This record gives sequence, structure tokens and C-alpha cells, in this order.
Amino acid sequence: MSGWEWLLLGAHALVSACLLVYALQMYALLFLSRRGRRRTGPPAPLADDAFPPVTVQLPLYNEKWVAQRIIRAACDLDYPRDRLEIQVLDDSTDETREIVDGEVAVQRARGVDVSVVRRPDRVDYKAGALQYGLERCRGEFVAIFDADFVPSSDWLRAVVPELAADPSLGWVQTRWAHLNAEESWLTRAQALGIDGHFAIEQPARVAAGFFANFNGTAGLWRKAAILDAGGWVGDTLTEDLDLSYRAQFKGWRMAYRMDLSVPAELPSETGALKAQQFRWAKGSIQTARKHLGQVWGSGAPLGRKVAATLHLTAYGIAPLMLASVMLAFPMLFLADRSLPVFWMVAGSVMSLVGTSAPILLYSSSQAVLYPRRWKKLAALPVLMALGMGISLNTSWAVWEGLRGRRSPFHRTPKKGEARRKSGYSAASGRVHVFEVLVGAACAAAAALYSSRGHFPLAVLLGIYAAGFTVVGLLTWSERWQPRAASVPTPAAPEAISPAA
Repeated sequence: MSGWEWLLLGAHALVSACLLVYALQMYALLFLSRRGRRRTGPPAPLADDAFPPVTVQLPLYNEKWVAQRIIRAACDLDYPRDRLEIQVLDDSTDETREIVDGEVAVQRARGVDVSVVRRPDRVDYKAGALQYGLERCRGEFVAIFDADFVPSSDWLRAVVPELAADPSLGWVQTRWAHLNAEESWLTRAQALGIDGHFAIEQPARVAAGFFANFNGTAGLWRKAAILDAGGWVGDTLTEDLDLSYRAQFKGWRMAYRMDLSVPAELPSETGALKAQQFRWAKGSIQTARKHLGQVWGSGAPLGRKVAATLHLTAYGIAPLMLASVMLAFPMLFLADRSLPVFWMVAGSVMSLVGTSAPILLYSSSQAVLYPRRWKKLAALPVLMALGMGISLNTSWAVWEGLRGRRSPFHRTPKKGEARRKSGYSAASGRVHVFEVLVGAACAAAAALYSSRGHFPLAVLLGIYAAGFTVVGLLTWSERWQPRAASVPTPAAPEAISPAA
């Protein structure tokens, strides 16, 4: 074999080995998650006079379809009224302001301590809003809910005792559930992916003592832990992940309650999903750049350092997947060559191990959360194709994160209970054009591999082709759909009935 052929094989082996490392991490998390599910039961309930003061923060920015719902849900939380404060952190610039003011007036008339907190600017976006409210809140504990989440009325009473019972806990994270999982195949696939994180990854990391993360919402923080860690900072797009690591560097721990869930809205448009994933991917890499040096410079065990590295760089899987696709084209020249037996065996084992890991992880999450409801796994092929299809978008986010380039915080558009187009931009850019082109190239490569009898590779490239093409075309079609112009007219305060 010539030098360039060995170079090509080496590059392919390197990419495959990196993907294998992330796959092995999934197996480890699967094993460790069993330990995380062995809870001794929730802490003993507190008497009403023992509950500490709590502030509930609702960060909003142009959320006209869901603002009223989350304010009502927060105001209906069952908690001693003299120790419950609700801050609506409203940075909105559209009709959301009127909706917020109207609903807050209704709830104040009911005797709820709820106020609208507006800043003079949007510096640091969500992180800035949370910090601005934190400096003005009276709660010892701080609960945070994004606009599309709907907590049950007993959520605070179930979570507060956990944080109150252990002064070493910095925060408690509860599981995300789904309001619209059955809306489409897109939402079913997302629900499956999120379930994998909350049913397997979170309990595993907490049980093993690894670095874990607050998910930005549906959690309860000890105010002292936030302040000790330096407060909310907006120098990354994942202020929640950043604060989680800073708090753990200070010695604070996280508790996770898989038995408690808060349902939320899944993005039902491809552009919205890509904007969300772009923000999460770029923010994760920004946080990795910021904190990995401190992780490796700490006295933490080696296993904890490795786990933190894989945790913070998890979105690096996307460019690795994209690289494997790109390498498939020159590898066509070697497809008919007789390669060393060791190379063939090692490649087959790595492919089998790597492909099986996500299948086992997501299947296990469904077994944990929804026993005997295996039909949810029908969305697994869609999830895999979707992950491949948005890998170009995610890879660009990783690249921007590595470069240290700052960008605005684009929140995910929500549509609320009415299944309309949100009317808000998802800021998806022009990546969809390249997604369609890459999809066409993958289809051509799949046909060539199939014609030479290499059917496993042909099938894999076919899945890539379907993922890239469908994601690109859906994004393109959404850009041409007319935006919703209608806005709910806020009723006068006396005309809005309190939530049941």
C-alpha cells in the first residue's frame, strides 16, 4: 500500500477510535445509572412553618404564546404564601409585555407575591436576567422555570425538603417530561433523546460522583451556592452548565430527582430544533474551553476528570460523524483492496460497539421510564437519522465554540397549546443548502458502495443521506412558510379568570 493509503487508513482509524471512546462512555453510564436509581426514598416532608423562603424565577423573552401559562402555573404552586416570591424576569420587546402585565395583575389580586422585573438592557441575555433578579430576590432557595415548562402544584413541596435536608447540596434537578411528544415524528425522536439524558446520563453521573449539570430549568438552587460560585455569568451560551461546574469547583453537590418531572414543549419545527442544538453545542464547547484546565488541574480522581472531559465535549461527536462521512468518499478507492485481517476485525468490532451504544442507551431509558410501552422505540431510527442530519449544523457550532467567537443567545421559539407557527425566527442561517448537497453526495456514495457489494457501509451512508436531505429540505420549506401574524389579545385583569 502507498503512503497516502496508509494515511487515509490512519485518519479513518483515528476518527473511529474517538467515536469509540464516546460509545464506551455510554456503556459506562448505562452501568452506573443502575446505582443512581437505587434511591432510599424522598426526604421527610417539612411542616409548613419549617419551609424556607423561596423565589421562583421565570425568565421570559418574547414568549407571547406561553407566558400566561407559566405565570399561572408558578402562581398555583402549593407553598406557604408568606414564603413564596415569584419574579417574572421579562426582557420582552413585543406583545408579551402586555400579556405579562395583565396576568401578573390578576395574580396579585389573588394575593400572590408576584412581580415583573425588567432590566434597562439585555446584557448577558438569560444569565443577565437571572443575575439581575437574584440580586433583588428574598428567597433562600431559587427555583427556575423556562417559559415552556409547566410545573405541577406540588413541585416545590416535593423538592424543597431535599435541598433543606443537606447543606452540602447546591441544587436539585428534576426530570424533563414532554407536553407534545406525540405531535410528530420530529417531537417523538427528540423525546427519546431527552429521555436518554434524564433516565440514564443524569442519574449515572450523580451516583458516580462525576461532574453533573443543572439543565437550565426545572431545578431548585440554594442562593448561597450561586453567590459562592460567582453568580450567573453570560460569557457562554450555556450559563447553566458553566454555573454547575463553578459551583462544583467550590464543593457544592447536585441531587437529581428522576421521580419528579416537569413537562415542557419540544421544538416542533426543524429550524427551531437546530437553533436550540446550535446554542447547546456551542455553549458546551465554550464551557469546555473555560473549565477543562481547572478540571485537569484539580485533585479529582482520573476517572472524574475523564468523565468531565467527555461530558463537556459531548457535542464533538457531531464533527466526528461528519468526518467519517467525508472519509467515506476517498475510502471508496480502498473498498476493493485486500486489507490486513487485524484491520478488518478491529474495524468491524469498533463499528458494532459504536452503533450498539446509543441503541442500548435509548432503549434502556424507555424501559426505565415507560415499562411495556416499547412502541416509543419506533422513533429510534428517526432519532439516529436526525442526529446525523443536524451534524453539519452542530459541527459549525462546535467550530465557533472552539474559536471563542461570541454570538447572541437565540432562544428556542415556542408555540404553546395552539399548534400554529410561532411567528418567531429560529435564526437557522443557510446551512440547509449544504445539508441538501451533503445528503445528495451521501446518496451517491451509498449507491457506489452498494454496487461493489459493500452493503453495511451502503446502508449507513443511506441513513446519512436521508438525515441530511430531510433536515435540509424541512428547514428550507419552513423558511418559506408564512409567519403567524395574530397575537392573543390580553384581557383586562378583571376579565381573566384565575387558573384552576
